[in-house]
Amino acid sequence: MANGLTATLRRAPATVPAFVAVALFVVWATQQAGYPVTHWGPGGLIVLALLGLTLAIVPLRMGQISLPVRVALACLAAYTALSFLSILWAGVPGDAWEGANRTLLYLLVFALFACWRQRGASAAMLLGGWALAMIVLAAFTALHVDAATGASLQGMLPGGRLSYPSGYANANAAQWLMAFWPALLLARSRKVPWGVRGLLAGGAVLLAEVALLSQSRGSLYATPVMLVLVFALLPGRVRTYATLVPVALGIAAAAPAVLRVADHLKNGGVAPANLHSATRATFAAAVVVGLVVALGAAIESRRAFSETSAAKMRAAIGAIAIATLIALLAGGLIAAGNPVTRIRHGWDTFKSGYVANSTSGSRLISGLGSNRYDFYRVALDEFAAHPLLGIGADNFQQQYLVHGRSSETPHYPHSVELRTLVQTGLVGALLAVVGLGAALLAGARALRSRQPDALAGDVAAAALAGFAYWVVHGSFDWFWEFAGLGAPAFAMLGLACALGAPSRAIPERSHSAGAPAPQAAIPGSGRWPAGRWFLDRRRLALGAGAVLALASALSLAAPWFSQLQVQNAARIWTYAPQKAYAQLQDAARLNPLSDEAYLVSGGIALRFNELAHADHEFSLALSRSPGDAYAVLERGAIASTRGERKQALALLERAARLNPRDPLTRQALLLVRAGQVVSVQELNRSILRTAQQLA
Repeated sequence: MANGLTATLRRAPATVPAFVAVALFVVWATQQAGYPVTHWGPGGLIVLALLGLTLAIVPLRMGQISLPVRVALACLAAYTALSFLSILWAGVPGDAWEGANRTLLYLLVFALFACWRQRGASAAMLLGGWALAMIVLAAFTALHVDAATGASLQGMLPGGRLSYPSGYANANAAQWLMAFWPALLLARSRKVPWGVRGLLAGGAVLLAEVALLSQSRGSLYATPVMLVLVFALLPGRVRTYATLVPVALGIAAAAPAVLRVADHLKNGGVAPANLHSATRATFAAAVVVGLVVALGAAIESRRAFSETSAAKMRAAIGAIAIATLIALLAGGLIAAGNPVTRIRHGWDTFKSGYVANSTSGSRLISGLGSNRYDFYRVALDEFAAHPLLGIGADNFQQQYLVHGRSSETPHYPHSVELRTLVQTGLVGALLAVVGLGAALLAGARALRSRQPDALAGDVAAAALAGFAYWVVHGSFDWFWEFAGLGAPAFAMLGLACALGAPSRAIPERSHSAGAPAPQAAIPGSGRWPAGRWFLDRRRLALGAGAVLALASALSLAAPWFSQLQVQNAARIWTYAPQKAYAQLQDAARLNPLSDEAYLVSGGIALRFNELAHADHEFSLALSRSPGDAYAVLERGAIASTRGERKQALALLERAARLNPRDPLTRQALLLVRAGQVVSVQELNRSILRTAQQLA
């Protein structure tokens, strides 16, 4: 076994650094899905180092990369460059820099996984290893939550929705379901050992049930779309169906107990007895399905069926699959009623917000009501106003504060497609579509793999399904901003590309007896031999690559170190305010585009009633982000407290224009207009109470 592993890695040496990246993805999954810059910032540096190390150890020539992958790399690199350029016209340059850095991270991940040719066995180790690690993490999550009590338990399942460990219930569900599809599709492959197939199938049940605990409506609607894509576009439909049946039955058997956790709350909290029952049912279903699939795989691996028998079995399973599809469609139509009425009702609830949802029954079928309709309306309006280059990476919040209608303050449009359109315009959308289309074309080539590496096709299908789930579910959520979701998605896309057919090797030119030999340089002629020209070009490429690598490292490191300084200052300000101020000044120098350090510094100064200092810090914040409604509000309140009514009125009117629905801003403005004084301390206590309620 060790010899086989060594031989596999020798044939695909780039697998080793890719394994390190996979381990990084699993680490991100353990806490907040890699959302904070203090998580993915250093992770980006690790991926950059892995890419450089791989280039040094495993030399790469562009001729070895297929044309679709080269197109994908070029377009994604151009999209990343556009994201950095958008800093120039973004209203909040610091947020645009962070968004561009996250895009850079995804480009680095894609390049690490896509540029070096992979074999079926090495790719299966990468993808299967990640899927199994996520299964283990899901098992730990279920057991850890089941063992929790009191406030700890309710904090992990607020309102009955599992948000641990990502902190966001929808991202939690996506994290498990992104691994579900690769696990399911690898479990169907006869090239995978039968024991591993059983583990993957049982693990798929576990992943689905833990995802169900998050009560994510997005995952519920993404699942049928994925089923259509898998059966319509991926080969091996009969084998997929044969593996899906026991997995689906296992999920269905445990689902009632899992749904009971959120549907039967006690005083607004989770009843531990219901959670215990759900955990037992989940693990029991996973074990049974794992054993059934492993047994079937063992029989298949040990018994050779004749071609006639195999054809009859495929025909029988295909007929059963068609009958199942008809039954599901009929049952769905009966349950849903008139489809036109159902669609109209769904659209009405989607437009009407949360109040349109049903207050009885499971959250999953309560309706489509949320504030996403309003998010999308503002995003499309901003795209119409800035169609060519957009408003800048991650620069949605200020526009929503001005033009939105709900009480939410979203940082992002909650859609991968709308994020691309509104923030990078038509140019960015075109680059993204061409780049991802080329990558999918490269991955599709691997689906047709046959002997002697038939496993490559199975792994490519599993990897593409994992990426597809991220796209489908991310079409109505803000998953681009979670590195723990986006990085594995681009890694799976890159892995599928690496399994595709490489470009044909360019033959070296040979010199026949009658062909002229290479000429040496003629002094004074200005002509140089081809070899010297090639070396000069290579040195130029290496120099440019080194400069880009250094610039990328600095770009990723500076905001990370800046955020560390901000967090340290936030921890020590109560007993060491001067040291906190100094650290915040360092943070502002490390990240010369962000206003966060100045905002935190101003907030600390207000707690010590240092009004002049606070006003100075907020003015510095506005010099970086002129549209920051919070800084304008605080400066207006400070001016009112100082007795500067005219300036206070001007500032508070501006704050009201920047955030017209904020009740605290409106209240402060009414007080000043009435000739009264705004209390800065009382205002900040109200801001803190509001933030705690939202949290």
